[in-house]
Amino acid sequence: MLDNTQIERLEAEAVNSAKVRQPLYAPRKKIFPKRASGSFRRFKWLVMAITLGIYYLTPWLRWDRGPFAPDQAVLIDLANRRFYFFFIEIWPQEFFYVAGLLVMAGIGLFLITSRVGRAWCGYTCPQTVWVDLFLVVERAIEGDRNARMKLDAGPWTARKLVLRVSKHAIWLAIAAATGGAWIFYFADAPSLIGEVFAGTAAPVAYITIGVLTATTYTFGGMMREQVCTYMCPWPRIQAAMLDENSLTVTYNDWRGEPRSRHAKKVQAAGQLVGDCVDCNACVAVCPMGIDIRDRQQLECITCALCIDACDGVMAKLGKEPGLISYATLSDYNANMAVATAGGSCSVNPSLVRTGSGAFSDKLAHFHIRKIFRPRTFVYMGAWSAVGLALLYSLLTRDRLEVNVLHDRNPQFVTLSDGSIRNGYTVKLLNMIPEPRTIVVTMQGLRGAEMSVVGIDLPADRSFAVAVEPDRLKMLKVFVRQPVDQVGSATQTFKFRVEDKASFETDEYTATFNAPEIVR
Repeated sequence: MLDNTQIERLEAEAVNSAKVRQPLYAPRKKIFPKRASGSFRRFKWLVMAITLGIYYLTPWLRWDRGPFAPDQAVLIDLANRRFYFFFIEIWPQEFFYVAGLLVMAGIGLFLITSRVGRAWCGYTCPQTVWVDLFLVVERAIEGDRNARMKLDAGPWTARKLVLRVSKHAIWLAIAAATGGAWIFYFADAPSLIGEVFAGTAAPVAYITIGVLTATTYTFGGMMREQVCTYMCPWPRIQAAMLDENSLTVTYNDWRGEPRSRHAKKVQAAGQLVGDCVDCNACVAVCPMGIDIRDRQQLECITCALCIDACDGVMAKLGKEPGLISYATLSDYNANMAVATAGGSCSVNPSLVRTGSGAFSDKLAHFHIRKIFRPRTFVYMGAWSAVGLALLYSLLTRDRLEVNVLHDRNPQFVTLSDGSIRNGYTVKLLNMIPEPRTIVVTMQGLRGAEMSVVGIDLPADRSFAVAVEPDRLKMLKVFVRQPVDQVGSATQTFKFRVEDKASFETDEYTATFNAPEIVR
């Protein structure tokens, strides 16, 4: 077990200190985050591996949809206006499914933020994930914090040039792979990658790769924390979703203050001393360059690396972990009331511990039941309602649709035998990747018959039409009604379409127009 004075004090300054705010247009001060180790850091490694794996590998997954549809599991086919997601196929008129998923994502983000603060920012935001990946490369080539600071401050030498060129070359390779992976979502990945390297891909593919390569390299490698601080609107929005029962990364100054590097000397002098030894470990590991001991700040992404760093120091000192921890404002205020005797004095560490050194039973601790409160249920209910509505719609949707457009000019034609004829454009939509034979039937409009342009059959009230897989077929249909059967200038009837094999049907109510004189 180490003494307080044996804990290394890191010369780390909070670049984005809450005490000393920099001018808006001040030059950026570089941040050299030290590598942390602990449960939260391991969790971040896991999240990074999963999210990057999903992004880079998804376009290469296959899904057999038969011979008439692409076999890429996830594909945004802009040319044919389709979105494929495993067994789901979305047509343009069904884009509300995508909108519904975005609504669910927004509500889910509100739910997570109201419970655990900016967990999205700290763990799964693409900016965070790629910055973490770029930092892995930087540490592997240039070393950890002190080595990188020394290299940055030193003169340009052959070694420094080689290290910097190597680092930026790998960054550019990662950025190019990021842009390259994105275009594979919009075309068959195996075919497109060959075209890209052969130089025969569409210009938009190279433009997209170039733009995403530049933005990934700039945002993840050069700007880093500035994207979160100055460009992202979420830090300014998330505060509205937090309340006194939301978990946030918190420095428990009711336990840590007064901080001191020389606890034994201070105690010998009869002064109070808290658990914080002012080692700056929490500042050194922070990728945002803040000091969590300055309390909640806009820049904090709640990545919890400061918790890992502080817990490591507490373990070396033989003290309980949790000097920095996830805590709610209500628990923090309750514990501050204990440490300050209800606000009558400054923080007194002896008030939060018993004579044996254990924490007092008066201290508040987080319990999982605090998550389940009305606000949480409202968010969960809204999220579930949208999800169930989308699922029900998806499971019950028709894969056969008919739409009819009446000819505008002329509205009707009087034939030589006196009968009235109307023209229609009938659109048959086959929304499955299989050929179908669709029976088009006319219902209502007594005595009327229809004929289809391109089908060399006598006029009738029903026709069978072959429709290609996953296609829209347009028919020119003429409906004729004998003059003695015309009941009014405007009559309604139905076009009914049916697939005898699957028993799917759809109907469209159309209008038949006739001259006023007929009535």
